[in-house]
Amino acid sequence: MILTMKRFAAALIALGTLTVTVPAQQQNSNQREMSVEESYLQQSVELMVIREQSHADSREMKLLALQYIGEAIERGNTSREIRDALEYMGLEGVLNQARENNRLVNDFPDIRREAAKYLGEMGTPEAKDALLRMLKADREPMVLQEAVRSLGRIGINDNNETVATIAHIVTRFDSTDRADNLLALSAIDAFESLAERNNGIRGSDAINVLIRIAEGRYIRPVQDRARQALSDLRKYTAQQNQSGSGSGS
Repeated sequence: MILTMKRFAAALIALGTLTVTVPAQQQNSNQREMSVEESYLQQSVELMVIREQSHADSREMKLLALQYIGEAIERGNTSREIRDALEYMGLEGVLNQARENNRLVNDFPDIRREAAKYLGEMGTPEAKDALLRMLKADREPMVLQEAVRSLGRIGINDNNETVATIAHIVTRFDSTDRADNLLALSAIDAFESLAERNNGIRGSDAINVLIRIAEGRYIRPVQDRARQALSDLRKYTAQQNQSGSGSGS
């Protein structure tokens, strides 16, 4: 199966990179038009390869899909097809489950983590929505850590949904014996990024979680970071108050 998929991917990529020999007598405008057609063909084939690899059974094929996705994002491709492939891999083994003899056979936390990272690099509102779905569905700390970091990187917090979801995840772990220092650090970083991008954070979700981390079962450096974040959030309140006073005068 793996060899078949490899041959399929190689054939499609080769097809996408074929160049067409243009007769010398054709005008330059025709050559430019053909170049656009070739570029479109190559992109279409690349997206087909990525889709097939992302849906393949093997972890190896998914890693190849992620490699191609990373290259596509570097070129500025944030298309729906790229996002769909990332979201599929980001939820595989969680919502998209495959079983053999009642045993889950497609649980790849490292694949989900990489999918979360690339969704953050896409930076679109749709990528943010996909990351929120991952946070609500997953239970693996390393996946959640990356999803939280990516949400902070994107910086969208419409209706406080992003902050509230991150706060819920940290509180869920903190309420058990699984308090996770790395997840707490990811949340602190995300809260700081979201506050910077949105001129502060509305509501008490972030503040309550930061207090919980500062006073909870975390190592001292993490507690200190939470205390510093609480202090930093105050400056946005001061700025808002100054802005309100200025507008009223």
